[in-house]
Amino acid sequence: MNIDKKITDDLVANDISFVTTVPCKQLAGVIEEVDAREEIFHIPSNKEDEGMGLCAGAWMGGKRPAIIMQNTAIGVTINTLATLIQYYRMPLPMLISYRGELREPVACQVEMAVHTKGLLAQMNIPTYHFHHQKDVKEFDMILKYTFMCNKPVAILTDANFWGGYGDQ
Repeated sequence: MNIDKKITDDLVANDISFVTTVPCKQLAGVIEEVDAREEIFHIPSNKEDEGMGLCAGAWMGGKRPAIIMQNTAIGVTINTLATLIQYYRMPLPMLISYRGELREPVACQVEMAVHTKGLLAQMNIPTYHFHHQKDVKEFDMILKYTFMCNKPVAILTDANFWGGYGDQ
């Protein structure tokens, strides 16, 4: 199964037509797949909070948005999540590379990893952790849930899910 294609197919099947992305090595394949799809308007962002603002605008304009980002910037998104996305009850699927977890080769990524789930829990954001490639089978249902309940939802995808970094 091609994980990048499955994720993008699920985005399209759930009528997600606006996706913003922040570059990450783990997410490169899915970003390329999103960019290649005519059904998705893809806007790269410089920062995660900027991307959330773009998603809010897309939602207000009648589009179903999603953001693809790294967990290392969760800290800078807290205000945007609370005062914009949550306050206005905007559904926002957040496909997040969970850097700093098992098989992570970059030591500085670990510090944010130890706070990621705690920050999301503190904000009452439903969070799912994809550790094995078979976990992607849940992605479609998670997207449906996000738009049913009008909440941001985090899908953490660690290095093991993406197959590591060619290190094993």
